[in-house]
Amino acid sequence: MCLAIPMQIKSIDGFTACCEAKGVERDINLFMMQDEQVNKGDFVLVHVGYAIQKISPQEAQTTWELYDQILEE
Repeated sequence: MCLAIPMQIKSIDGFTACCEAKGVERDINLFMMQDEQVNKGDFVLVHVGYAIQKISPQEAQTTWELYDQILEE
């Protein structure tokens, strides 16, 4: 099973973005998204350090709510 984490882009420098999720910041590689326009403030799904898909803020929130429910169980 693979798991992707929703993160918000805080800054971009070339193919590297500083992203944040639940207070944790990570440098994320944007190489796999080079054909899509991503900007500061966008939400992306991150898998093993790579942004793989742009998502809406609502999708990010829903995903985190589901993850939180799983962790509570």
